Parts: sequence; structure tokens; C-alpha cells
Amino acid sequence: MVGIKRVGKAIIATFIIGSFFAVGSLVVSTKNAAAQSVVRGVVVKGNQRIEPETIESYMRLSRGDKYDSASINDSLKSLFRTGLFSDVRIERGAGGILIVNVVENPIINRVSFEGNKELKDEDLAKEVELRPRIVFTRARVQNDAARIVELYRRAGRFAASVEPKIIERSQNRVDLIFEINEGPVTTVSRINFIGNRSFSDSQLRSVVSTEESAWYKFFSATDNYDPDRLAFDKELLRRHYLKNGFVDFQVLSAVAELARDGKSFFITITVDEGDEYKFGPTEVDSQVAELDIDKLRSKIKTTENEIYNAGLVDETVESLTVEAGKEGFAFARVRPRVDKNTEDKTVSLTFAVEEGARVYIDRIDIVGNTRTLDIVVRREIQLVEGDAYNRFLVDKARRRITALGFFSKVDIKQSPGSAPDRVNLTVYVTEKSTGQFSVGAGFSSSEAIIGDLSITERNLMGRGQFLRLRTSLSFKRQQVDIRFTEPYFLGRKMSFGIDIFGSDTNQQQESSFSARTTGAGFRFGFPVSETVTFSTRYNFTNTNIRNVDSTASPAIQGSAGKANASTVGFSLTYSTLDNPFEPTTGARLTIDQDVAGLGGDVYFSRTNVQGSYYLPVYKKKVIASFFASGGVIAGWNGKQVRVVDSFFKGSDSFRGFERSGIGPRETGTAAINDDSLGGKVFAIGTAELSFPVGLPETWGVRGALFTDVGTLFDAPTPGSATALQGDKASLRATVGASLLYKSPLGPLRFDFSLPVKKESFDKTEFFRFSAGTSF
Repeated sequence: MVGIKRVGKAIIATFIIGSFFAVGSLVVSTKNAAAQSVVRGVVVKGNQRIEPETIESYMRLSRGDKYDSASINDSLKSLFRTGLFSDVRIERGAGGILIVNVVENPIINRVSFEGNKELKDEDLAKEVELRPRIVFTRARVQNDAARIVELYRRAGRFAASVEPKIIERSQNRVDLIFEINEGPVTTVSRINFIGNRSFSDSQLRSVVSTEESAWYKFFSATDNYDPDRLAFDKELLRRHYLKNGFVDFQVLSAVAELARDGKSFFITITVDEGDEYKFGPTEVDSQVAELDIDKLRSKIKTTENEIYNAGLVDETVESLTVEAGKEGFAFARVRPRVDKNTEDKTVSLTFAVEEGARVYIDRIDIVGNTRTLDIVVRREIQLVEGDAYNRFLVDKARRRITALGFFSKVDIKQSPGSAPDRVNLTVYVTEKSTGQFSVGAGFSSSEAIIGDLSITERNLMGRGQFLRLRTSLSFKRQQVDIRFTEPYFLGRKMSFGIDIFGSDTNQQQESSFSARTTGAGFRFGFPVSETVTFSTRYNFTNTNIRNVDSTASPAIQGSAGKANASTVGFSLTYSTLDNPFEPTTGARLTIDQDVAGLGGDVYFSRTNVQGSYYLPVYKKKVIASFFASGGVIAGWNGKQVRVVDSFFKGSDSFRGFERSGIGPRETGTAAINDDSLGGKVFAIGTAELSFPVGLPETWGVRGALFTDVGTLFDAPTPGSATALQGDKASLRATVGASLLYKSPLGPLRFDFSLPVKKESFDKTEFFRFSAGTSF
């Protein structure tokens, strides 16, 4: 019994001791597990350029944080998002150490392009994002390759492909090479229209800017497929139909299908024309009592019962806004209210004129003038920051900037300013070539080939200055003149110019003498008003009449030798031309007056008048132009007019006749040379009609029909031993045709002339050619 009790006590003691050790062991194990779940440190392996501290800063775990899988995943994502690594692995080491294994992305050493001919390296480099010393990633490379492909697509090469390749260099650097296969230009094989009833496919093709490809369109850039151009074509179609009465017109779809060979597209445009509408009654509703309602009505461009034209609506809004601005209401707003009658198919309009809130100009920016200085554009704007906004002056600024002739496109847009009553004006300009290299050539029976060469820069160094170097070369004439003009002298709206000139002319065949002339002069000019300018000038000229034939006219022999002419003069010009370089409408009148004799040996008074008028006959495509010029010269202070100072006409000044081909000539016993003496009075008129010749407008080819009519008479007195022929106001007349071509090398002009009224002694010229190029 006692033994049993002892055994039981031993068992209980053993159980108690075992439990104690088990609990102790469990406590130790739990403490070790807790120690393992806390990050005791971070070890970075595989890094070469990037500091371990930088890598740790991107992680979501740091020393002392509790270890968990969610934080590990977040850290991996964060490290990959940096774009610095191509591979990242995070492992759990002994003693709570976190091991981060990284493989760094290489650094780009060089980016190059191979296989590109259509696009230059610098153009491609601007498009891609990767540059030397930037971290290389495959995603960026693929994005840049896609950008290059898109650039080629915009250039009309949809078959282009790009394959990026890398060349590994030392120190974890790579060269990135984009191998480009440009492929052929993806042209437009056919443009089809569906749903058009009022206009044929060919008519609509002439409306859109995209063209069908043809073998002869080697200078055209619009016969390749461009999605942006196709979107613009939809807008062009909308404008066309709205100008022709189709108010409800819609473009339902415009689909471009690539041919199987991948070289061309077939474009199908589906339209819904709707019904044709006419203008109904049109009225003006003015909320500004001070405006003359009848005067506003006179500015309406629409006519009842005529085909609806959205362009006329815009023109009416423009003219009413300008008229209100002229009357002092620069903030007037004109809003057309449209009432469409679907039964009568008419559109009635009411133009509501309201006095808008006063707005001031916050800022004026010039955009697009990469060469022209800002000041050249700003001085044509009669508004400055802080002025009240004036629509009339903004339109006026647009016309003045266009009239400079430096830009192919001028647009002034407004945007909200820094406050509700402030507006920003942005002048968008597109620069064009202002330099011109031109050469002219002519053929005549007496002189064979005549050549003219000139170099002109209208915007010298972007300052708006004019410089021309001109030389005329032929078997009989050498002429050089240099002309410089500063349009804003001393910062004022006053021009100043210098002229240097010289010529050596052989007129032995025409007038039996040679003349050498040298001289220089200066001039000033300023605007009197928006349409009138005044200029004054002074020239000093030395003329040497030499090599006078012994059988020459006494008038010519009397002019032999040297003489100095000191001449002062002025010019008064009136102009309403819409464009001074390629006018389509408006008029121009110039009066020149010169007097020689304020010093020197020559005394004369000379008057010249020139006028022109342009009239658009059909949509500014067919232009009628009329030119007239006349002049008279007379001696004074007891001096006669020298032959060299008289007027000589022909060639450029009177097509169909040679240089000095018309006017008085001397006959008689002493005049065996048939000398042209020129005349003291002339008058010439021209009528010309220019028009398209049926070829695509992008070719730049136009035709013209013309007639020149004029006379030249009152020769200097030759003496008693000879007689004059043609010294009377007998008219000459020619008719002709011209072909004008804006070639990629410059403008070309071919004139074919046929005299229909002339004198028997006149010298004729059937063909004249002139050419030029811009730079």
C-alpha cells in the first residue's frame, strides 16, 4: 500500500516537472517566431548605379516593420514602377534579414535611326522620348517605335515598320537602334461618294483636299492618305453643301480601306444631302438705339428667294460687327437667329445686334514667327495691352499684317484673360519665303536673247527691311541697281531708302548711241491715311552719251557727252488692294512728279501716272484686271529734252513689241540708221483676264488673255536735215495669251503676243518668257 502511494507521488512529480519544461519550451519557441516576423535589416544585392538607400526608399517595408506578404507585393510593384529595374526578387533571410535582389535596366548610350530617307534624323529624334543617359525600358522602346510608325503614317506611308535593336556596351550601357523600313507612299487609288444626288462624284472630289493618285501628280502631296486630312475633308464637304442651300447636310461616314497590296487606299464617303433651302425674309434687330438701322440693313449680304449660303450669313455678321465698330460700338455682338421652314424650304434670318460688355486686352502674343521679329508684327497692330478690345482694329491689324507680304497665313484669335473682363489676343502667322531670285528672258528678231536677273529680300534678317540687287544682261545692255528700304525709320511710321544704280546700254541698233549712267539717291515716305501714302526723293545721275554714230540723228548727236542731272520728286499713292502682291480686288493709283535742274546740267519736268483696278469675276478664281499708265516730260530754263531722258516703250511695258519698238523714228537724208528717238508723251492701257485652266489648283497653273493699247509720240526735235515718221498719236494694239505657272522652282510666265494695229516701222516681238524662284 505504501509502495503504491510512493509510485503515485513519483508519477505526479514527473508530470509536474514535464509540464514545466514543456511550457518553457513553448515560450522560447514563441519568442523565436516573433523575432522571425520582424524585419531586422535590408540587404540589397545586384545594384550597380543605384544606392541601396534609394532602393529602400521605394519599398513598403523598412527596418523594424512587421513582415507580411502584402507589404512584399507592394514593394515589388513600387520598385518595378520606377522603371529602373528589369527584374526584382525579395527573399527572407535568416535573422529577420530581407534580401532584395535587383537587375538594373541599362542606361542608353546612343540613339540612332537606320533606313530612314523620307524623314530626317532630327525630325525622328524630336518624336521619341528616349535620349542618351536615360534608363532603358522595353515599354518606352515600344512606345517610341509606335510613335515613329505614326509619324510615317501622317506622311502617307502606312506600310512603314520599325524594329528596335540594342547593342550592349560596357558598364551596363546600350546603344538603341531603330531599324526603319519606310515602305512606299500609301496613295489614294479612288474616292467614292454615296448618297450624293445634287453634285457628281467629280464635283465633290474637287471640293475635298485629298486627291486621287495619278502618274502626273509628282509634285502633289495631297494624293497620299492622311486620316487628319480626311477629317478636314468632311468639314470641307459640310461647308460646300451649306453654301449651296443644303442646311441639313450630314456626312454619315468616311471609310478608308487599305488595298491588299498595302500600297493604296480606297476612300468611301457616305453623305445625306437633305433638301435644298432658299433664303426667306432677313431683318436686323438692333438693341443699340444709336445705330442707324437703315445703314445696318444695307450691310446685309443675303437676298430673299436666293439659294441659302452659310458663307453669306457669316459675311453679314462680319459686316454688321465692323459697321457697329466704326460707329463707336466696338463691343457690339451680332447673333443670327435662324427660323427654318421645312414646308416652304426657306430659312428666315434675324440679325440681333446687342451692345456687349466692355472688354480689355490682357496680353498680345505672336506665334509662328520663327524668323520675323515680334516688333515687325506688333507695330502693325494699333492696339496694346490694356486697351479696350476693338473688333474693327483687330480686323484692321489682320489686313495690315497680311499686307506685309511676309506670311502665307494670318489669323488672330482671342481667349479668356486673367479676369472676366479681360481677353488675350494671339496672332498666329505662317511664314513664307520673302526672298526671291528671278530671271527673265525674251526673244526678239533684233536682239535675240534678253536676260534679267534680280535678288530680292523683302524681310531682311527678319526686320522687315527691303533689299534688292538687280542686274540686266544682254548683248546690248548691262544694268545694276541696289535698293534698300527701312520701313520704320527711327522707330516711326516713316520709310527711308537708299538707291545706287548704274547701266551701260548699247542702243546702236535702235538709236545709234551708247549710254553709261551712274547715280545714287535717297528717299523718304510716310502714310497720309490708311489708303494714301506720300514719298519724296532726290537722285543725282551722271550720264555719258558716247559712241555716237556719225550718221546718227542730229537730236542724238546734240545729246553726246557727259551731263549731270540733279532731280527731286515725289510720289502720291492711293491703294485699296486686298493684297499688294497677289491682288484680287481693289484699285491703286500712283502719281509721280520729278523735276531736274536744281543743280546739274539737265532741266526737265516729268510726270507719270499709273493706275490699276482688279475685279473678281467668279469666286476670286477668274480675275479681271485693268492697267493704265501715262507720262509727259518737258524741258525748262531754255533747255530741250534729251533723247536719253525721253520715254522708250516696248517689251515688258508694251507686249508684242521689242524694247524701244514703238514711237517716233527719224528718216530723211541724214537718218540712214532708222533711229528710235523715244517720245515726250505716252499712254498705255491694258485689260487682262486671268483664269484657271482646268488643271488641279495645287499645280499652280493659270492662263490669261490680254490686250495692250497705247501710243508714244512728240520726239525731241531732231533738226532740219531729217524728217520724222510716227511722231503722232497713232494707236498701237496687241492681243495675246499668257501661261502662268507657280513651279517648285518659282513663278514662270510665258507671253505670246500678236500686234493687231501697228506702224510699218515698229519692231515686233512675238514671245517673251520670264522666270523666278523664292528663297
